[in-house]
Amino acid sequence: MRKATLILPVLAIIVIGVLSSVFIVDERNKALVLQFGRVVTVKEEPGLAFKIPLIQEVVYYDDRILSRDIEPLEVTPLDDRRLVVDAFIRYRITDVNQFREAVGTGGTLAAESRLDGIIRNELREVLGSVSSNDILSSDRAVLMQRILSGAITKARPIGVEVVDVRLKRTDLPRANLDATFARMRAEREREAADEIARGNEAAQRVRATADRTQVEIVSEARREAEIIRGQADAERNAIFASAFGADPEFFEFYRSLAAYRQALQGQNSTMVLSPDSEFFNYLKSDKKPE
Repeated sequence: MRKATLILPVLAIIVIGVLSSVFIVDERNKALVLQFGRVVTVKEEPGLAFKIPLIQEVVYYDDRILSRDIEPLEVTPLDDRRLVVDAFIRYRITDVNQFREAVGTGGTLAAESRLDGIIRNELREVLGSVSSNDILSSDRAVLMQRILSGAITKARPIGVEVVDVRLKRTDLPRANLDATFARMRAEREREAADEIARGNEAAQRVRATADRTQVEIVSEARREAEIIRGQADAERNAIFASAFGADPEFFEFYRSLAAYRQALQGQNSTMVLSPDSEFFNYLKSDKKPE
């Protein structure tokens, strides 16, 4: 009985000791076995592992790619047009031993604080060396590659690999928005005024060309009309001459009728002529009154 009473506590202590000496490394994690704060073993493969109970402890670090949002940062490009940049990074702990030595017990929070400083410095350095148009253009991928290369180099001493750096948003500071919008509006108005002026100039040229063309067409038409009128007068005179040569008496009679029509119109109220004037030759009658 006494033996059984002694054996059970011993077995319990042994079981507890065995259980406390076993730990599991998940495929998503890496583990460090620490003894009095010093790294003893690194466990990177998933599965069961052992440690000395009460003396050694296990610290786990995430082996996956992690994301970190960077607080909005104000940068000043070469053209002094300040921009507020909102970025994020993706990183992974590659060397847990080096990571532990670099950040100590601060863990991921301490590492992310140091990564924030690295990325912010790289953003200021790279984006401050180009104009704001380069930052806002499609060539921004080249700038991101420069920032990523610098971040990889500077993050390597803390056992971290920076996988990617991206700009989520690039805006103007709120204090500069109104001034920027006013400047943009003034530029658009100036461009509109230039376009209107160019349009008026082009319209004036078209108008002048049209007026000149009109004058040329009218002048040409009048010239042709005078030529045609002269030809018609010549033909008429030729016809008159031919008629006069064929029957002079009839031609005289025709001319007299034309003179009567012209002279004896309604607006002519008075004519003073001699009764025996030749003007009335064809109005006289050869028949004597009885």
